[in-house]
Amino acid sequence: MGILQRSLGVIALAVLFVYGSPALASDDRARQPLADDFVIAIHGGGGVRKRDKMTKELEAAYRAALRQSLQAGYDILVAGGDSIAAVEAAVIVLEDSPLFNAGKGSSFNREGIHELDASIMDGRTANAGAVGVVQGVKNPITLARKIMEDTPHVMMAGEGARQFARSAGLELVAPHYFWTERKWKSLQRRLQQGTEYGRKPRQASIRDSGSSAWGTVGAVARDRYGNLAAATSTGGREGKLPGRIGDSPIIGAGTYAHNDTLAASSTGLGEYVIRVVSTKLMSDLMAFKGYSAQQAVKASMQRVVDMGGGVGVIAVDKGGEVVMRYSGRGMYRGFVREDGEFVTGIYEN
Repeated sequence: MGILQRSLGVIALAVLFVYGSPALASDDRARQPLADDFVIAIHGGGGVRKRDKMTKELEAAYRAALRQSLQAGYDILVAGGDSIAAVEAAVIVLEDSPLFNAGKGSSFNREGIHELDASIMDGRTANAGAVGVVQGVKNPITLARKIMEDTPHVMMAGEGARQFARSAGLELVAPHYFWTERKWKSLQRRLQQGTEYGRKPRQASIRDSGSSAWGTVGAVARDRYGNLAAATSTGGREGKLPGRIGDSPIIGAGTYAHNDTLAASSTGLGEYVIRVVSTKLMSDLMAFKGYSAQQAVKASMQRVVDMGGGVGVIAVDKGGEVVMRYSGRGMYRGFVREDGEFVTGIYEN
């Protein structure tokens, strides 16, 4: 065996030592509960309204939707269900709400059309599924899971993804299902003002970058077996060019999960998150640099901010620690553990 071959063998063994083989090392853990503790965390995007625009009634509606999403995931976990089912259920609730930029409440692209993205990843097996620029699928997160479980692929897009959804028996809806007056008026203002899409924001304005123009929903969970999962869904940037795909359906950018490190879901300016490969970077910092989840999330986010982007992240590590950070004025978010105490937040409090 040559020097190069031996070196490659050592590197491969080192990677396996640090990360383990998800499909093999986790099989025993999948059969026996490690403990009764579990946790699920969610976000509804970082594009929050300014405080003076947030009425008590609207805030109550947001918090109720977040609570309903957490409840859907909690019900699965408390009954002994797995983290994949929990994050899918939580995201479905947010996709069905007109309040968030995903599913029903998705933003329009520049031509007034909804093109949806979503992804899901299993931290136990490293299996993943994703869908991009799909139209007419009521719950893209369910389609992403179908792609993961029922095809040899990781990502499908456009008309092919819609036809697969049809053949899989998923619910398809007419275009007007996704129409909301708030998002339509917001698009018209953007078009009338000639707002330049993708313009790099001034560094000083990052904290005020939250708006309905961008947002995403996501969920991360650790089940009682110690298995992690992450899911993300979005309508994408308001006024985007047709065919644009952001970070949400890209594994390692907007979504990532590995049982030996963390599960993470991101929201923000996808063009920057993609270039940082943000959620995979978090996992690598934990695996190879010994960072805590808090440290890894902060370091990865800083790279996005340094490039000029805004970003928010939720994560849960292998020990069940929850991380919620954002660079804007706030982030719709919440979490619940096995004790059933539901916590939701929007701003810094």
